[in-house]
Amino acid sequence: MNTLIWFVILYWVISVGIGLYAARYVNNSKDYAVAGRSLPMYVVTATVFATWFGSETVLGISSTFVKEGLQGVVADPFGSSLCLIFVGLFFARPLYRMNLLTIGDYYRNKFGRTVEVMVTLCIVVSYLGWVAAQIKALGLVFNVVSGGYISMDIGMMIGAGSVLIYTLMGGMWSVAITDFLQMIIIVIGMLYIGWEVSGMVGGAGVVIEHAANAGKLKFWPSPTPKEALWFFAAWITMMLGSIPQQDVFQRVASSKNEKIAGNASVLGGVLYFCFAFIPMFLAYSATLIDPAMVDRLIDKDSQLILPTLIMTKVPMLAQVMFFGALLSAIKSCASATLLAPSVTFSENILKAMLPKQSDKQFLLMMRGVVLVFTAIVTLFAMNTGSSIYKMVENAYKVTLVAAFVPLAFGLYWKRATTQGALASIFLGIGSWVVLEYVAPEGLWPPQLVGVLLSMAGMLVGSLVPQFGRLSVAR
Repeated sequence: MNTLIWFVILYWVISVGIGLYAARYVNNSKDYAVAGRSLPMYVVTATVFATWFGSETVLGISSTFVKEGLQGVVADPFGSSLCLIFVGLFFARPLYRMNLLTIGDYYRNKFGRTVEVMVTLCIVVSYLGWVAAQIKALGLVFNVVSGGYISMDIGMMIGAGSVLIYTLMGGMWSVAITDFLQMIIIVIGMLYIGWEVSGMVGGAGVVIEHAANAGKLKFWPSPTPKEALWFFAAWITMMLGSIPQQDVFQRVASSKNEKIAGNASVLGGVLYFCFAFIPMFLAYSATLIDPAMVDRLIDKDSQLILPTLIMTKVPMLAQVMFFGALLSAIKSCASATLLAPSVTFSENILKAMLPKQSDKQFLLMMRGVVLVFTAIVTLFAMNTGSSIYKMVENAYKVTLVAAFVPLAFGLYWKRATTQGALASIFLGIGSWVVLEYVAPEGLWPPQLVGVLLSMAGMLVGSLVPQFGRLSVAR
């Protein structure tokens, strides 16, 4: 136990130091927000992969798979990996050519200030759950490796504070460089621990056969309207709702050219999909290695199954490799998701309120917003009882119903107008909120109704006669 704690401390100090070293490349707001649009293919691919391979992948997806099987993880990794592939194929290149600082700038240029503000607020709010999930996972790791000596709340504060340090100073440069190194640790660590656990159970085939016999590999839903609708809604929540997000856009915009922007997103999505199955394999192996432990934790806190297995059943080197990979996954995701909403809020909300500030003052403002946002999400993480997987999945519902349709139609439908975008946002959010309140578990999933009415609002609002200045092209 002492060896593992000291490893965690040493790893933490080194990674924070690397992040602070990367801050030397930040000379202006563009460096801070999008790394000066200069990152090569291998770095962009690494940061795409590492940003998405977070706590929900290692702890959330794995525990959900043990309880619900493949049907329970349709949103992530199936939906999330397709999101990255779709971004690379259809969105990265046209957005890169626009030379924007944030995704919110696209909505302003295409539809005007009102749409920019509304979508930006939705994007920022959506990050609360995602970032809080990473902070909560950091608290869990510190609690587990310390044998309970460090409480969850104290662990969350330590984790959030340390990630804040280098994100605050280095912005996208620190995120990119630490992500590249952390991707290497994630890949090596996950492959090694997978090999170690596979040897304990008699090979991967034994685990796969056991999971198949238990019905865990059943993917498609039962042929009933409600099952099919909820399955489809879960799939598109992250597949489409993640596309209009600042963290995804930052990786596109940070690339050296548009070819890298597209290819790195596709490759990152493929890598993420492949490696996301390793934590599922590890967690399900626990049902063969220590079924009593799984029975004890499955309903109490299934997120503890995998770390408990590692702490009690594998040698010290495997523990070090696992928690090194886990910490890398959480830190890379946490730093990116702290930076993304902070930059968006600064650029698309606060900047217009303070139009005469210099670039140096704007950079200082962005750092101030990072600090405030970190404090908010840490408090949110300490006071929510939701699972890591659900926190991440729910985060994308608001952007699915409010931001995806204006982005996609704005890029690929020439008749899309500001009036259509406003109708899309109001109908999407309004219908989703109402159904979440009156029929959260009805036949129709609230977010599916929201995105369908969002599309209807865009079509009708753009085709009917335009009113006043809403018809002015932007």
